[in-house]
Amino acid sequence: MFLFLLLSMVVVVAAVTLAVVGGGKGDILRDVPPEQLTDPLPVSRPVGREDVEALRLPVGVRGYRMADVDEALARLGAELAERDARIAELEAALAGARAGRPDLTKEPADRAPHDEETGR
Repeated sequence: MFLFLLLSMVVVVAAVTLAVVGGGKGDILRDVPPEQLTDPLPVSRPVGREDVEALRLPVGVRGYRMADVDEALARLGAELAERDARIAELEAALAGARAGRPDLTKEPADRAPHDEETGR
């Protein structure tokens, strides 16, 4: 019985090997060009949330292709740095405006709210 199982296993391994290699009949394992990033991040406008959600990086032999991942991360890092700088600039401008006028959210104390019905 052991000899039969061993012989069966050898036959199955040989059949699978011939099927994968092709047994000399055509190319079953054809060379396929590597996947490329088909839908990169937009260059003509800032990157949005939808762009990041739609980003699908191609898979290489051992995971994601490093060049595509590096490019996407560099672009996202640059966009975030630009937005952080813009936020800091706007916060500084707001702080400067508040320094000249203590509370921008309320009307000045010397001016009462205007009532449209009475005209006062």
